[in-house]
This record gives sequence, C-alpha cells and structure tokens, in this order.
Amino acid sequence: MSDLQAFGQRLVANLEQVIVGKRRSLELIVVGLLCQGHVLIEDVPGVGKTVLARSLAKSVSCTFNRIQFTPDMLPGDVTGVSIYNQETRKFEFRPGPLIGQIVLADEINRATPKTQAALLEAMEERQVTVDGVTHELPRPFMVLATQNPIEYEGTFPLPEAQLDRFLLRLRLGYPGSSDEIRILERQQLRHPIETLEAVVTGDEVLEAIEAIKKVYVSDAVKRYIVALTGQTRKSGDVYLGASPRGSLALFRTGQARAALQGRDHVLPDDIKALAVSVLAHRIIVSPAARLRELSADRLVQEIVYSVPVPGGDYRVSDA
Repeated sequence: MSDLQAFGQRLVANLEQVIVGKRRSLELIVVGLLCQGHVLIEDVPGVGKTVLARSLAKSVSCTFNRIQFTPDMLPGDVTGVSIYNQETRKFEFRPGPLIGQIVLADEINRATPKTQAALLEAMEERQVTVDGVTHELPRPFMVLATQNPIEYEGTFPLPEAQLDRFLLRLRLGYPGSSDEIRILERQQLRHPIETLEAVVTGDEVLEAIEAIKKVYVSDAVKRYIVALTGQTRKSGDVYLGASPRGSLALFRTGQARAALQGRDHVLPDDIKALAVSVLAHRIIVSPAARLRELSADRLVQEIVYSVPVPGGDYRVSDA
C-alpha cells in the first residue's frame, strides 16, 4: 500500500500547486479518480472548480474536455452525432465532448432534463449510444460536474436518479485570508496551471484503480456501512434514504482512502470521514425537517454520531 500512498501524495501535492489550501477536497477528488467515480462540485463561482478539473487532467496525462451546459443544448451536442459522408456514402460518427477521459460538465443544472439524461448512460455504463451504435468511452473516465447552489433562475435541478450516480459531492469554499494572499502572489506573473506537469501516467492510474480493489474490508466494517445507509432510510427526517449504491460507494471510497493513508485495510474512521460526501446528496430531507432548516449534511452527521461502531479487529490477519 506504500506505492498507492506515494501515488496519492504525489498527485495531491501537484494539484496543490494550483489549488491552494483545499487539501481535503483534493484528496476526495483523488479518491473519486481511484474509484472511477464521478464528482459533483457544488459551490459559488470563482473558487476554482474549472481550474481543479483542468489541473487533474494535466496531472494524470489524460485528455480534458469541457462542456458548458446551457438550456438550448441538445443531447447530440454532448454525446456526438452521425454525419453522412457523401464521398464514402456512409454515416460517420463525430464524437462529442463527452468522449474524453476527464470531462468537466460545467453548470450541469442549466441543461434540460433531456440533455442531462444523455449523461446517465456514460456515467453508469462507460459508453454512449448514438443512432443505435454503442461507443465505448476511454479509460480512465471521470465526470466532474459543477453547479451553483445559490442561483436557481433558469436552472433544472438534477433528478435523484442522476444525483445517485455521483460518487461524491464536495464543496471547495472560500479560501482563508493567508491562502488568498498566496493565490494573489502565485498568479502575479502567470497562472500556475500553465507550468503544471504530469506526475503520473494514465496506465499508472489504471493500475492504482485495480490495486485499491484488493484493500481488505472486514465483516464488521461492512456491517457498519450497511447500518449507516440503513439508518438514512429509517430516520423520520428523511423522505427518501440512500440506495444500495450508496453502500457500495462507501465501500469503494473507504478502500481508496485506506490505501491513500498507507493501510491495507479499512477502518470505521475511513467510513466516518467519507459519510457526508458520499451519502448526503443521495437522500431527500422531509418537508418537516426542511422547515426546521435541517440539511442533508447535518442529518448524515447526526446518523454517524448515533450509529455505534461495531467491535472487532479490522486487520487483514483476521480475514
């Protein structure tokens, strides 16, 4: 696991050259990459969401495509279209911006539901189907979607089915005063992303993706994961709880976090650290709870505090 820990530290340190003072968010992005999951970044404009996606693509030697969603965008604008070639008298597929490795779906909630649905197949099955022909997506493949939580005019809220397909949701937030001064100093002459170089290759990413699957998860930790997600379905403050996909997401992200910490086994602390980012966007708070201004994040935190951690040894030797 030391190789995976070094892999994560190298990647996070490289991203920190551009994104200042957001180490936890960067670690979550790396966790998402290693789990081949998609990440929803929900935050106000100007905090570095787009730059983060570009920096990740440059750091891992992957292709980067950006989709700027607007209400008039059609599904074909995202997935690609088939165009008739008069010379060959055949239809040729012209891939859209979704056919890439690191894809930034900027302001995803500005697209219509029909266009949003075009992402579902790609995010879940790693393929797109155009005119009845299926096209495989390259690996690694990751969607980083952004949305503004403040401005709702002219937007189409993401349906629960699509929210559930995001492995993690995170917020960058405003930088502290000292960090903001460092940002000013770093960008005085040029933007740091202009000189950012790759520190890992795409093949190394694929090897790391396979390696984290071997991280040991004890039966006790599995029971703890299921207990947490199960409690989201039982709480009286929840209208719709987390699905089994939420349990699987906690399982996979727990493996990735443990590996990045240099361990070959998952601890309950890994699950606790990831619970809000993994589960909060998968649940719908009841109307009564919303009147009490109880957010999904706060609700998941309360569930983590209330569910007892199972006893036992979590190490591989007891497997």
